[in-house]
This record gives sequence, C-alpha cells and structure tokens, in this order.
Amino acid sequence: MDKNKNQNKNKNINFKSLKIKDLVISPPLLLAPMAGLTHSALRTLILDYGGVGLLSTEMLAARRLPAENMALSPFLVKTGRETPLSYQLLITDSTEVQPALEAVHRFGADAVDLNLGCPAPRVRRSGGGSSLMGDIDKVRTIVGLARQSTELPLSAKIRLGEAFNEQQLCNFCQMLEGEGIDLLTVHARLRKEPFCRRPHWSWVGKVKQWVSIPVIANGSIFSVADAGKCLQISGADGLMIGRGAAQTPWLFADIGREIYGVDCPMYQISLPTMYARFICSLTERFVAERQLGRLKEFTHYFSVNYAFGHTLAVAVQTADSVRQAWQRAVGFFQRNDPEGLESAEQERAQLEELLAGGEV
Repeated sequence: MDKNKNQNKNKNINFKSLKIKDLVISPPLLLAPMAGLTHSALRTLILDYGGVGLLSTEMLAARRLPAENMALSPFLVKTGRETPLSYQLLITDSTEVQPALEAVHRFGADAVDLNLGCPAPRVRRSGGGSSLMGDIDKVRTIVGLARQSTELPLSAKIRLGEAFNEQQLCNFCQMLEGEGIDLLTVHARLRKEPFCRRPHWSWVGKVKQWVSIPVIANGSIFSVADAGKCLQISGADGLMIGRGAAQTPWLFADIGREIYGVDCPMYQISLPTMYARFICSLTERFVAERQLGRLKEFTHYFSVNYAFGHTLAVAVQTADSVRQAWQRAVGFFQRNDPEGLESAEQERAQLEELLAGGEV
C-alpha cells in the first residue's frame, strides 16, 4: 500500500504549469519546430491523443513572412484546434524583425520563438540559425527589437555552441534573458553534432543555474524513460519533443500521463488509422503541390514503428502522387498489419473518397 502511494507521489512530483505572460503551458511539453513536419496535419494528429502544452509552426523565414498568404501557405495553414501555437522565426537581419512580428500578430500567434540554433548549412550561410550564436551583439539587437515589437511571450531556441565553453554559453544565455526572452529552449548538442550523438542533458542543467527564466530541454526524447531521465539529469522546467513526435504522435500523452500526472485517455493505437487520418488532413488543408513532400517526410519517421518499415518508407518515397503513395501503403499494411488496416475502415473510406476527387 505504501509503495503504491510513493509511486503515485513520484509520478506527479514534477508537475507544474508554466505561465509566460498570459500564456499557460500545461503540461510543460512543447512541440519542436521541424522543417516539413511541424505543420497542421501533424499538429492535429498529436492533439488527437493529447498531452501537448504548446504547439509550434515550422521554421518561418522572417523576410518572407509579411507576403505569405495564410490561406494558402503550407507553413501557415491551421485549424481552430491548434492552440496555443508558437510561431518560430528565422531571422537573418534586424531589419526583418518588426515586419515579421506584425505578420505573426495578424496570423493570431500565441507566442513567438527565435531560431538561434538551426545548424543546417543553408541556414547558416544566410546568416541565421546557429551562426547567430557567434555574434552576440547582432543577437542582442535582434532580441531587443523583437521585445520592443511584441507583447507576446518571446522564447528562443539554441544549441550549446561550437564547443563546450561555459563562460561563452553563460554570457549568451544571460544576454538573452536581459534583452527580454521569457523562455529558453536548449537543444543539448553542439552545433556540429549529428542527431545520432547522445545529447548532453547535464549542460541544460548548467543553463538553468545561470538564468531565472524557464529552461526547456530538447534532444533525443523518444520515450517516457527518456523524458524522465532528461528531467532528472537537467532539472529542466519542461521538455521539447521533435522527431519523437513525428515517430509516435501519442508520445506527449504518454509522458503527460506517466510523468506529469495529466489525465490523458488511453487509446488503442492503430497505425493504419493514424496514417490515413494524416493523409486526410493533408488533402483537406494543403494545396495539391504541397502534399506529397510532406507525406514523404512524415513517412520517414512513421515507418520506424514497423519491423520492416523501411520498405514502406522506400515505397512512399518513390511514389509520384499521394494516391499512389496511399495505395502502396495499403499494400504494406495488408502484409504487415492486417488487423490495423481493418480497424481503419472508416478512415480508409473517407480518404479514398477524398483522393477520388482529384489526382494528387
């Protein structure tokens, strides 16, 4: 009896909502911005299971944002369910700040995030992402202008830098707080470290000691066990989940339930049902030319749920249309998950009706 009481106590010991200005993030589980992935179709799939406290857009190029059409842009399309929603900005020059923030205000953002950590060479060549961490004065100007231009919660996402340097990282993080950043997410890897390298969660703990604003840990959280270990090592105020969310969209619910004591329903997971729902969302919300690429990107992660999932990924990657990709996926499910496919009868019928309306 006493053992069960202790287990229940430990289950809820870390729970607390984060309140940033008027925004409540509860539970403190955030979706990471991911190019080609963190769009409306994935966001609503995650919401179907619950447990996410703050959603995110994909990385948005600040210089293009003022001219984007919210009804047509694959980066901006959303449903009324997708709230609270943070808009992540890729800023390369201070002149982009005010016009971009005026745009996100029009779009109805709940929060704004500044991308200071993307290591992609193309992004760095443009003067954005992790390249900004090497120019503290430029970042100070950008953050200061952003703080002057919005009353929304303002966050930033960083990596640990080029090399382990406590003083340099401490100065950078304290500068961000001093210029008005409300919440800081730390991807616990150095700029050049690939995803296959283990994250340095203990360094998130160092950052937490240096600043008084909430610090969120990010990097290689694929399970409840990963989440618990990361929180134990880092002492972070919450977690940001990226690739794990695309791989298992119910991960937020599992972590919310098991670690934060959130009342998330237990669902019977049917992977074919989930896949069909995802494609339905793509075909209903995105213009035709923006659907197939996003389906291929999602399938790369989704397919790891199967022992022979690489065959599904290859089949979809080589498809010429969404219709062909779905047909190939059905063939894969028939061979590898017939019970799951049978349970997806309703979603399958809905999707095939949508696809019959036009070749995509």
